[in-house]
Amino acid sequence: MCLKLGGATIFEEDKDNPIDNSSERWSPKPGDRTIRHPRLDDIRPIQISVPSKNRMKSKAFGSPAVLFYVFTVLILIGTGLLCLPQSNAAGTITPFMDALFTATSAITVTGLTVETTATYWSGFGKIIILLLMFIGGLGIMTTGAFLLVLIGRRVSIFQRQLVKESISIMPVNEVGGIVKLVVRIVLISVSVQVIGFVIYLARLLTEMDAQNAIPHAIFLSVSAFNNAGFTAFVNSESISMYQNDVTIIIASTILIFVGAVSVWVVADVLAFRNKIKLYSLNTKLVLTGTIILTIIGAIAFFGFEYNNADTISDLSLPNKIMISIFESVSGRTAGFTTVSYDSTEQHTNFLITGLMFIGGASGSVAGGIKINTFAVIVVAVISTLQGRNRTAIFGREISSIIVKRAMVIGAIGTAIVFIFSFILTAVESQYDFIDLLFEIVSAFGTVGLSTGLTSEMSRWGHLILIVAMFIGRVGPLALGLAMTQRTQRENYRYTQERVTIG
Repeated sequence: MCLKLGGATIFEEDKDNPIDNSSERWSPKPGDRTIRHPRLDDIRPIQISVPSKNRMKSKAFGSPAVLFYVFTVLILIGTGLLCLPQSNAAGTITPFMDALFTATSAITVTGLTVETTATYWSGFGKIIILLLMFIGGLGIMTTGAFLLVLIGRRVSIFQRQLVKESISIMPVNEVGGIVKLVVRIVLISVSVQVIGFVIYLARLLTEMDAQNAIPHAIFLSVSAFNNAGFTAFVNSESISMYQNDVTIIIASTILIFVGAVSVWVVADVLAFRNKIKLYSLNTKLVLTGTIILTIIGAIAFFGFEYNNADTISDLSLPNKIMISIFESVSGRTAGFTTVSYDSTEQHTNFLITGLMFIGGASGSVAGGIKINTFAVIVVAVISTLQGRNRTAIFGREISSIIVKRAMVIGAIGTAIVFIFSFILTAVESQYDFIDLLFEIVSAFGTVGLSTGLTSEMSRWGHLILIVAMFIGRVGPLALGLAMTQRTQRENYRYTQERVTIG
């Protein structure tokens, strides 16, 4: 084919019918150009058919879904093991709902119980609970990645992304150093728990033999660091028998604090020590928020319970201060207690409910909406009230995406608590609303404190708490990962229009 453009002729050459330059008809002239078009077969995309059995269904095995699947499988495995006669101190088969509740409470490091841990479960049953607490506190994905590293297996990009989101400490695109981070998490976590074990053991050996002291020290150290709230002391509610014991209380406070702020905050502090300006913004927010909430909680608990004969009125002033600080730290994340919350003042319980809802730091063993989330929301509110368009603190600006995610997590957390409280109130209408709200928030925040209602509830009430514990532990991880995956750049914007608020 030839085209006449101005004074030049352009020939389009077909490979199937090449131009014959020997012919006078096709002889090129000065200024003519030959354009060669490749065959369609040469430029057609290559299509490879992959057998359906080798494909991974993204909807079924997407990152958020994997978290639910793994937690569910581990809970079911734990439930099956706890149902065995060997797990029951009486040597009988444990009812399914009791085993399911305990396994869920352990793997989500909550600490709520329907049966007394010390007397109901055998040594084998307590070991199962201990392992579930350790795995749940360390993090499912972190544990899995560490095991892969331990056996020499390669950690895929997909697995690295899951681990990154589960510990919530790295920028979205930085997954290359995950393996080293996982190893550090495990080593630091185990080291802290070993130190706690040594301290507890030294103290317990003064009142019991080594055969009893060693398992109690292990159980207490793992439970405290992982903010699980389980104890195995006979004839004692939590650690109330050690209310005046300085060693037990201070050691537990430190272990709970380290577990609740995350090992990465601790590592950041140890790396820079007194050089506060070099701390990351995340570390500054976590430490500032934790200290403020601890002080507020301790002062309020001290004031509300000062004259309560059922809690701390009979203690000396130094012990009152110590217990107030301990309850403020533990009540927000761990569930250890030296007092009975069915005897505390109602306004004390309401305060603790708010602290449990906030919880510990992102990437820690604690639950709740997280102190990071709460801090970002507070900073954003203050910035808005000041008329500032940007959210900034400590000389650093927080991106609008992070602010929006914090608002979403806070709103969804509030909605979940409202819905579950409403349902529980309808199911367990014989109990006071403030006590039911306390139990729901304790379950959602994976804290484990109770006013004594958990063991008295019906099976439907237990089922509601099981779901609340599961969502409280897995939900924020899955939600964070889902929001990370769905982040997209928009190439357009709609016309702005004002909306009346307030």
